[in-house]
Amino acid sequence: MKTQQYNVTGMSCAACSASVQRVVSRLNGVQSCDVNLITGKMTVTFDENTVSSADFFRVVQKAGFGITSDIVKKEIKQQKESVAPIIVSLIFAAVLLYVSMGQMLFENLPLPSFFDMNKNPYNFALLQLLCCLPVLYVGRSFFVKGIPLLFKGHPNMDSLVAIGAGASLIYSVVMTFTLSYNPHGVHNLYFESSAVVVALVMLGKFFEKRSKAKTAKALEKLMELAPDTAVLFKDGKEYEIPTAEIKVGDILLIKSGAKIPLDSVVINGMSTVNEAMLTGESLPIDKKQGDKVYGGSVNLEGALYVKVTHIGDDTTLAKIIKFVEEAQPKKAPISKAADKVAGIFVPVVIAIAVISAIIWLIAGKDIAFALKVFTSVLVIACPCALGLATPTAIMVGTGLGASNGILIRNGEVLEVIHNVKAVVFDKTGTLTVGKPVVTDYIGDENAIALAAACETGSNHPLARAIIGYADELNIEYINPEEFKTLSGKGVTAVIGNKEIAVGKKEFLEELGINTDKFVNDFTRLAGEGKSLSFVVVNGNCVGLFAIADTLKDNSLTALQRLKKQGIKTVILSGDNKMAAEYIGKKVEADEVYAEVLPDGKAEIIKDIRQKYGTVMMVGDGINDAVALTEADVGCAIGGGSDIAIESADIVLMRSDICDVPRAINLSRFTITNIKQNLFWAFCYNTICIPVAAGILYAFGGPLLNPMLAGLAMSFSSVFVVGNALRLRGKKL
Repeated sequence: MKTQQYNVTGMSCAACSASVQRVVSRLNGVQSCDVNLITGKMTVTFDENTVSSADFFRVVQKAGFGITSDIVKKEIKQQKESVAPIIVSLIFAAVLLYVSMGQMLFENLPLPSFFDMNKNPYNFALLQLLCCLPVLYVGRSFFVKGIPLLFKGHPNMDSLVAIGAGASLIYSVVMTFTLSYNPHGVHNLYFESSAVVVALVMLGKFFEKRSKAKTAKALEKLMELAPDTAVLFKDGKEYEIPTAEIKVGDILLIKSGAKIPLDSVVINGMSTVNEAMLTGESLPIDKKQGDKVYGGSVNLEGALYVKVTHIGDDTTLAKIIKFVEEAQPKKAPISKAADKVAGIFVPVVIAIAVISAIIWLIAGKDIAFALKVFTSVLVIACPCALGLATPTAIMVGTGLGASNGILIRNGEVLEVIHNVKAVVFDKTGTLTVGKPVVTDYIGDENAIALAAACETGSNHPLARAIIGYADELNIEYINPEEFKTLSGKGVTAVIGNKEIAVGKKEFLEELGINTDKFVNDFTRLAGEGKSLSFVVVNGNCVGLFAIADTLKDNSLTALQRLKKQGIKTVILSGDNKMAAEYIGKKVEADEVYAEVLPDGKAEIIKDIRQKYGTVMMVGDGINDAVALTEADVGCAIGGGSDIAIESADIVLMRSDICDVPRAINLSRFTITNIKQNLFWAFCYNTICIPVAAGILYAFGGPLLNPMLAGLAMSFSSVFVVGNALRLRGKKL
C-alpha cells in the first residue's frame, strides 16, 4: 500500500469534496481517500499494483475538478476577499426589489413614468433586466461552476443556485419578448428572484471564505517559536551560528532570558525554564545536569550548557507543528443538508418538469400550455428557500454570537457544536488565572516583609508572587544589603543583622534547618499541588508560603451549566497531577488527565471522542494548539496565545468560561432554526411541485399560473429569512 497526496482545485462546498472522495474511493485498489476542502488536498492510500495516479486524475477530472500531484509547501497568507462584488450585487438587488415589487405593493411609489409598469411595460421589464444582469455577472461563478457539475452528475450548492436563478431569469426574458402583444405578462417577471438569491448566497459565501487561512497562520506562529540562531560552545569559545547548522551532539550555551533552540539535555549549570508553551505547566521547571530541555522554551535564570539530542523534524516543537498540520484533514467534513440532497433534488425536479410537459403534450395540449407547466415546476421548485435555509441562519447565528463576545471563526462549526458530548478544558489560564499567587501563609507575620525583601533581587515567578503578596497586604520592605540566588533552590540575603533564606524544603535540608513545625501544613498544601517556600531567619524556620495558580471565579459555574446541558467535563493539563486533580475537585470535573504533553493531548482527545462522542477542546496556550485542532470543535480563550486563537474554531473574546455553555446554546438555537427552514423548504416543494405539474388541473381544478408560482417561491424565501432573523432575539 502506498499513501500519496494530491492537490484538488475547483471545490467550493462539502458536496464537492464528497464527490471527489466518492469517485476516487470507488476505484479498485483504493483503501482510503480523504479530501480536505480547506487545504484542497486529497490523501489516498492505494495498491500500486491495482490502481495508479493516472486513474485518480481521470476520475477527478471527469467529475469536473482539477488535480495535480505536485505538493508544494507554500506560505499561505490570509487573503482579503474583495467586497466590491458583494456591494454591487446588494445595491442592484435592492434597486431591483424597489422597482419590481414597489409598484405592485404600494401605489404612487416614486418612479419615472417612463418606467411605469402599466403605461410602459416593456421599459419596465428592460429596467429590471438591466438591474439583474450586473448581479448575475458578479455572481457568474455559480453558473460557471454549478452548471458543468450538474451535467457531470455531481451537482453542488452552486448548481442549486444556478438552476434556481437561471429558471427565473430565462422565464422572465421569455415573458419580456411577449409584452408587445401581451402587456399583462408584465406581472409574470421574476428578475428580482434571480438577483436576490444570488446576492444573498454570495454574501454568505463571503463570510465563510474569510476563515480558510487560519491553520496556515497558526503554523507560521508556531515556527516563530524556535530562534533562528544559537550559541555554539566549542573549544572553550562561543560562536553564534544559524540553528539550521546545528548537529546532534553539539554543545550549546543557553544564556539567561534566551530561547532554547532545539531539544537537548543539560550537561552543566542550573536554571529554571518556562515550558508553558509546550507543556502548559503553570510554573517554571527547575533544570539541572541530566534534565531534558525542549526547543522553543525559555531559559529564565542562570546559564545552561546543553547537548543537542534532536534536530529538524525530530524535535518536540516540530512534532507539534506536524500534528497541527495533519490534524486538520482528520476533521470529518461537515456537509450542509442542502448539499446532501443537491445530487437528488435538482435532477428530480428537472425530470418532473420535463415529464409533466411531455404528458400534457401527449394529452393534446399545445406547446404554450406545456411550456407553462414546465416553467411553473421549475420556478416553484426553484431551490431559493433551500439555498437560503442554512446560510441565513448561520449568518444570523454568528452575528448573535459576536454580539455576545463569541467569535465563530468558521460558520460551519455551528453545525457541529450542538452535537458536543464532552468539553475538554486546559487548566492553566483557562480554568485558572494563569499567574502564580500566594494562596496561604503560615507563620510569623513579620517574616513576610523579610521574605519580600529577600526576593527583590529575583525575577522568578514565585519570587514575584511573594512580593505581590506583601504589596497586597501593604507591607513595607527594603532592598537587601547582600543577595544571592541559588538557581532551582532558593535565595539568601542579609538585611541589617539578619540572615534570610527563602526556598524549597530540599534547600533548607541542605542548610541543616529543621522544618518539622510546619510538617502538617506542608503535607496538606503539597497535596493540593501547591508550590511551597519556607522562610528562614537566622537559621530558624519561621514561615511557609503556599503558591499556586488560582481558580477563575466563574469556572465552577461554567462546568455546572455544561452538566445541566448533559455534557461531560474533562480537564486535560500538562501540569503536575496533584495540582490538576485539586482543581478538578474544585470545579467538579468528571475526569482529569495531568502531566500530558501536546502530542499526548491529541491522543487523549481521540480517546474521549471514542468514549463520549463529539468533543470540544477549550484552551489558551501554545501547547493547546494540537488539541484544539484535533478536537471536533476548538475553542480558544480570547486572552490566550495567538497560536491557540488561530488554531481554534471559536474564540471567547471576553475570556469568560461561561461563554462555553452559551456557545453550545447558540449552536442549538441555530440548528433548530436551520431544521425549521429546511422543513419548510422541503414541505413547500413537496406540496407545490405536484400542483405546478398540473395534478389539480387534471381533476378539474385550476392550473397554477407561473406568476403565482413565483409569488409562492418568493414567499418561501421570505419565510426562511424571516425565521432566521428570529434568532436575533434569543438570549444565550
